[in-house]
Amino acid sequence: MNSIAFSSSDIALRRCLATILNPGALALIQDRGRFGYQHLGIGASGVADSHGAGWANRLLGNSSGDAVIELCLGNFRMQFKSEGRFAIAGADLGWRLDGERLENWCSYRARAGAKLEASIATDGLRGYLGFSGGVDAPLICGSRATSQGDGLGGLKGNGEPLAKGDVLTFGCPMNSGIHDASVRAVPSQFRRTYGTAVTLRVVPSNQFNAFSADCVHQLLNTSYTVAPDSDRMGVRLAGSALPEPPGNLISEPVSPGAIQVPANGQPIVLMQDCQTIGGYPKLGHVYRVDLDRLAQARPGAQVRFVMGNRAESQHEWLLQSQFFSSAVVGANA
Repeated sequence: MNSIAFSSSDIALRRCLATILNPGALALIQDRGRFGYQHLGIGASGVADSHGAGWANRLLGNSSGDAVIELCLGNFRMQFKSEGRFAIAGADLGWRLDGERLENWCSYRARAGAKLEASIATDGLRGYLGFSGGVDAPLICGSRATSQGDGLGGLKGNGEPLAKGDVLTFGCPMNSGIHDASVRAVPSQFRRTYGTAVTLRVVPSNQFNAFSADCVHQLLNTSYTVAPDSDRMGVRLAGSALPEPPGNLISEPVSPGAIQVPANGQPIVLMQDCQTIGGYPKLGHVYRVDLDRLAQARPGAQVRFVMGNRAESQHEWLLQSQFFSSAVVGANA
């Protein structure tokens, strides 16, 4: 087990422990991601839904860069070995603490020995579980994010998901109010429900003009369905094939949000674990803030595209990033 690493300038901390009893379908340690290494073929990874993960940290007064657990579909169970504070956000996983139902988008205190469990998601796909002080894991290329494809990050540093018996360590600041049993809640206007349909705003890509007017018209006027083989690498969409997309290109850098169109004309929206280069032509790029909602779209959900612009996309992402990077003050988030 790796020891938790904090600089000498950090405030005093106490160690908190918890044991995974059932990881569910997929439980990953994630943070904001691994940046500046794409030229080496190392993907960014990081949380798929930065809004849900951001609130899990903000409710606890954590840094926006602290690591959380990202749960796909739920069916998760763990036991606190020491007293600690935690927060839940994102998909509604029907959380219970010692059998008592918990409200989503809130933070709570757990006693030593308490069991926290999640059932199967009833709305959305990915839930987020944060702990006061953040989850400890080795820092690799400046991030604790789990990248299964690259074999990097996570509890052991090798890209593996959490498993039964794994012991989590998280640092609880001495003045974090760990003994305070009060509940901190996300204001209602910021809580999300996800439903079965999502609209994605698009910025034209550098290959936009290589697509015919018919291709663009069809993309913006077709309802697509999220395919079952979608994952953290990309969301595959099924619907009317785009007519005669451009042929494959010399591979070039790609990033989360790119809309690739392979020869079959069925769009693929790249997500956080996408490759660093690709040769499929790119019709556009989804707003970063809209990727949060796409990350919560379950197979069978309906997806539509609308045209946006780069200035709006950058502005909304900047506002969200600044909000989650700001300090938390008072009992409400």
